[in-house]
Amino acid sequence: MEKRAFGRSGLMLSLLGFGCGAVGGLMVRGEPRDQERAVGMARDAGVNYFDTAVQYGDGASETNLGRALNALKLKNAVVGTKVRLPAADFGRIRAAVTRSLEGSLKRLGRERADIFHLHNAITLAGGGENLSARQVLDEVVPAFQELRRQGKIGFVGITAIGETAALHRVIDARVIDSAQVVYNILNPSAGAALPERYPAQDYGRLLERTAAAGTGVIAIRVLAGGALSGDAYRHPIASPPPEPIGSAATYEGDLARAQRLLPAVPFVFAQSLTEAAVRFVIANRAVGTVLVGIATVEQFAQALAAVEQGPLPQAGIDRLAAVQQSFAGEAR
Repeated sequence: MEKRAFGRSGLMLSLLGFGCGAVGGLMVRGEPRDQERAVGMARDAGVNYFDTAVQYGDGASETNLGRALNALKLKNAVVGTKVRLPAADFGRIRAAVTRSLEGSLKRLGRERADIFHLHNAITLAGGGENLSARQVLDEVVPAFQELRRQGKIGFVGITAIGETAALHRVIDARVIDSAQVVYNILNPSAGAALPERYPAQDYGRLLERTAAAGTGVIAIRVLAGGALSGDAYRHPIASPPPEPIGSAATYEGDLARAQRLLPAVPFVFAQSLTEAAVRFVIANRAVGTVLVGIATVEQFAQALAAVEQGPLPQAGIDRLAAVQQSFAGEAR
């Protein structure tokens, strides 16, 4: 398994990470034996980054990951988890962040989280459950840094969702070690300019800013919540179709555009759309590790096989770009 330098952190992370989210559902609703089989497969393949959050199954993902890592004696795993602050806690951010982390560590059975991500959306003005860029820089980051001084976390992270200008402001401050960035074939704007009137949020080449800031990147929504399978079927333990992040207004819109990509697959040097989607993302060297939602051990094996095929060649990326161009001007 290829490992890439993760920003300025000094970490070397496996190109494929192990996502424990609720969309795929394996680490939330799966059988313990299947969870341990998948984690064992990851270990044997050289995967060293495991990503979870208290929001995934109300702590179930953290509990199940902690149990599997302990059962397999995987002591050198790099584990990331997250905190999502409710608006009611915005007046006591430091205490709320600390309380959330302590609960996560207890469920994981660990003394520290290697990477701790803020899971709220970030906007310029804040409001509702969104945090403003100023709140993140003035309150959240200092709270995380205090936890780092206490040895309870290794690195400070954000989930880079919200308003593009706000995300740029936070990354440009150069105080964030890790950013989870939405990047996929349906919305490649974190890595390249979009065609005019493209039906997606424009992240404004965010990956160029993370690279300049020395921020490590975890690519998320690589399969657009499952839409980039090109198939409406969802495994019984997977979540219902999730709300898109940064792409179409509906999951059905993402799925319809994904299906329009299917005829290009034989011409992009891939065996399936999911393989092409994963290999498209790892072709960007600013990406440190990718997360793919999984419902079964077999789905993890497929993600592993895709990464092992290596990045898509430029000719394949160009072919996909031609299809992306056809989306321009459509309603989001």
